[in-house]
Amino acid sequence: MLTVFFALDGFIFAGWVVRIPAIKEQTGASTGTLGLALLGVSAGAVITMMLTGRLCRRFGSHRVTVACGVLLSLSVALPPLTHSAAALAAVLLVFGAAYGGINVAFNSAAVDLVAALRRPIMPSFHAAFSLGGMVGAGVGGLLAGSLSPTRHLLGLTVIGLVVTAVAGRALLRIEPPAAPVRPEADAPRRPASRTRGPVLVFGLIALCTAYGEGALADWGALHLEEDLAAHPGIAAAGYSCFALAMTVGRLSGTVLLERLGQTRVIVVGGAMAAAGMLLGALAPAVWLALIGFAVTGLGLANLFPVAVERAGALAGPSGVATASTLGYGGMLLGPPAIGFMADWSTLPTALTSVAGLAGLAAAIGYGTRRR
Repeated sequence: MLTVFFALDGFIFAGWVVRIPAIKEQTGASTGTLGLALLGVSAGAVITMMLTGRLCRRFGSHRVTVACGVLLSLSVALPPLTHSAAALAAVLLVFGAAYGGINVAFNSAAVDLVAALRRPIMPSFHAAFSLGGMVGAGVGGLLAGSLSPTRHLLGLTVIGLVVTAVAGRALLRIEPPAAPVRPEADAPRRPASRTRGPVLVFGLIALCTAYGEGALADWGALHLEEDLAAHPGIAAAGYSCFALAMTVGRLSGTVLLERLGQTRVIVVGGAMAAAGMLLGALAPAVWLALIGFAVTGLGLANLFPVAVERAGALAGPSGVATASTLGYGGMLLGPPAIGFMADWSTLPTALTSVAGLAGLAAAIGYGTRRR
């Protein structure tokens, strides 16, 4: 049931992002103003992420996951009801709070399960998120030309509430697994001062990775539509290509990690994502940009799950919370940053920052290989 919530989160989030061009036109916002409005998502998410860990400890990660699922489903219907950038920013604050809360909650539950099973299965959960995003973007692309954003996102609300009611009821019946006692558990715990730095480093890898995912989610369709004159349906398919490639990469993530190791997965993945994003941002044709988006998705697929898992191995739940907050902060702060850079230069140039951060993640991964 936990996997269902990962998929639902991706489905709802993708449904929102593919309608951003239409809502931009509806509100009359410029690229920079839209970027500022998208900052509402970031602010709501970051504030909530700081509190969700405490809520999970008090009420349990399963209960918090279900509660945030309800709030996420309700809040996605609000953006198309706005007609100004200020109103859009206000409702995105609520949407961001729900999005940030559910991500911390179900990642905390997933980490407990990974520890109990003693296998690197975290990528499979994130594969469900990517699969949900691919389906959500695909459905959004099909509906973009025939259904208004209001009706489309209201439909997502209905679907989200039904799925949450069914899956949530089953999830609440399941007791979170207890992590097995490790051989090193009898040894003194490393001082927090010695783990804080490494945890922040892995959090930085997560941030670099998630920055690219957020940038493509919010600006990929707009880049294809405005810079390459793609049809709205094809523009929406850009995120589908990215999400499909990321899903494939994450479905094979457990096998890759067991055979290649974490360092090679991070280094090769970061380099691949950097090359793919340069192609996606600077290609003169739509089909080349779509290939670039797909390569980027393959490269970024397993970097975030590995970073979160490594932070947890170093510092336990607090490490997971720190890395997750930095990672999702990058996903949510990336889109407004892209908007500001696009106002100063162009959107394709701004999107090359994704390539730069992916390369940085690869370099950091190589530098921390002995961790």
